[in-house]
Amino acid sequence: MAGPAAVPRRGAGCGALLLLPALLVSWAACQAPPVPAAQPPWDGADVHVERRFVPERCPRAVRRGDFVRYHYLGSFPDGARFDSSYDRGSTFNVFVGKGQLIAGMDKALVGMCVNERRFVKIPPKLAYGTEGVCKYSVLKDLQEDGRRTPSCCSAFAAGVIPPNAVLHFDVLLVDLWNSEDEVQVETYFRPEKCARKVQVSDFVRYHYNGTFLDGTLFDSSHNRMRTYDTYVGIGWLIPGMDQGLLGMCVGEKRIITIPPFLAYGEEGDGKEIPGQASLVFDVVLLDLHNPKDGITIENQLVPESCERRTQTGDFIRYHYNGTLLDGTLFDSSYSRNRTYDTYVGKGYVIAGMDEGLLGVCTGERRRIIIPPHLGYGEEGRGKIPGSAVLVFDILVADFHNPSDSVSITVNYKPSNCSLLSKKGDYLKYHYNASLLDGTLLVSTHSLGKTYNIVLGSGQVVIGMDMGLQDMCVGERRTVVIPPHLGYGEDGVEGEVPGSAVLVFDIELLELVSGLPEGYMFVWNGEVSPNLFEEIDQNHDGEVLLEEFSEYIQAQVDSGKGKLAPGFDFEKIVKNMFTNQDRDGNGKVTAEEFKLKDQEAKEGHDEL
Repeated sequence: MAGPAAVPRRGAGCGALLLLPALLVSWAACQAPPVPAAQPPWDGADVHVERRFVPERCPRAVRRGDFVRYHYLGSFPDGARFDSSYDRGSTFNVFVGKGQLIAGMDKALVGMCVNERRFVKIPPKLAYGTEGVCKYSVLKDLQEDGRRTPSCCSAFAAGVIPPNAVLHFDVLLVDLWNSEDEVQVETYFRPEKCARKVQVSDFVRYHYNGTFLDGTLFDSSHNRMRTYDTYVGIGWLIPGMDQGLLGMCVGEKRIITIPPFLAYGEEGDGKEIPGQASLVFDVVLLDLHNPKDGITIENQLVPESCERRTQTGDFIRYHYNGTLLDGTLFDSSYSRNRTYDTYVGKGYVIAGMDEGLLGVCTGERRRIIIPPHLGYGEEGRGKIPGSAVLVFDILVADFHNPSDSVSITVNYKPSNCSLLSKKGDYLKYHYNASLLDGTLLVSTHSLGKTYNIVLGSGQVVIGMDMGLQDMCVGERRTVVIPPHLGYGEDGVEGEVPGSAVLVFDIELLELVSGLPEGYMFVWNGEVSPNLFEEIDQNHDGEVLLEEFSEYIQAQVDSGKGKLAPGFDFEKIVKNMFTNQDRDGNGKVTAEEFKLKDQEAKEGHDEL
């Protein structure tokens, strides 16, 4: 059965009952406040309106010319029901004040708020008068048989609306709009910083709750735990949402109210949204970019001294916090307590980071904002959603190039600097070792002792061997060592990070000249022509290790001979003896014994 909204109060023919839209009957019955006990008597001359529930917030009331959607229960004074929109499962939708309703209902709806509930009494003269309303099916049969009577309503109105009937309507207003309405935007939170606002053709990611004007939820991206991602202003959205999103900042929250002719119109969406429904979207904008965007770089701290900036092919170590535009953290190198190490401009990282890492200094802090087409694209990765703008706050720990060599800066050189360090010299020096960003690793000063080495013997990393060359006692220098000449990709666990550039501030304190290359022992004077006999103290024709060791020790103590400085005495002597013991039987004979200049270029380190 149709309702009393669309039927004229009087006419030659009979009409159908058209009624009204909103919430469930149970809601209306349970939520409505009790009817006041004392009501003034109704004289039946005009429409009587009892406001049973009025919402606290009423931004707008029905005026003539508005379109409304409402639910209703229609009954007679004795309580007998003649119609209900709830039974049909849909609201009654109609313009107010345009003759589409009985006069009493047109009058009763004016001034109503969405979610307001009214109990309305309508006298016959403002309802269906002396004719009442026939059943539609009876009228149809009469018209088809040609037996239509002038007073069909009075003849067949029993059980529908009889003549001179007073009508009661329990009305709940669900929706209200006007054909002159526009999209309404109410911003209830806007971030203090708003570097950019949504424009036509931008791509946005946002969360929303979608409700009708009465607050009924019809959709929510929060429930799906996934943002709604779309272009703005190019027709991918309903027109009202296209308008409502313009001008938003990331992090902004706004309520967008859209009339049906800028939403899903008369037909609705065929699912959750009925025809002629106003829509309310509570939106929070999470992300914003344009396909034409490049990366954005914000320099937060640039060191005063920046002698070198990264270039394509450099290897860089940096810390970072990675967030989405709304501040959500998705990754951090700090949480792993380890830098991210990679080549720059070689495709080892996403395209936007490759670009953003160019031109940085050691110690620099910068923010790199990367649009999704230069990040992880539409698919995203891990905690990074598809089409997400990425924000990286980076701190550059160090960088180098694989072609780099050791860098030496002399900070102080004594005026008397004639004796320079060379391979084989025994050196004693102090140093402070740090990373390129200034992080101190170790200091001999704090250890309270010098570091002692034989230069060029492999006792230190290659870069330090290089950095200590040609240095004089008292000289101070800074030696910068790239990782491939330092501790490499692995570093030293717990001490030196992998791929770290090292900085040594060095002061040379002592230098003992070494022996010529290839020698472990040299004579300071002439060599005895009877050397073997002098060593062979028991004159048995064989020299044992003990005899050999005692003899060498005596020569060093007397100043006649000199051992290579910085090495263990026993190891040197054993090495010399082994070189002479050519058959490996633990004894050296006169036939085996040879001086260095007597060797047929065998390359042994011996006498």
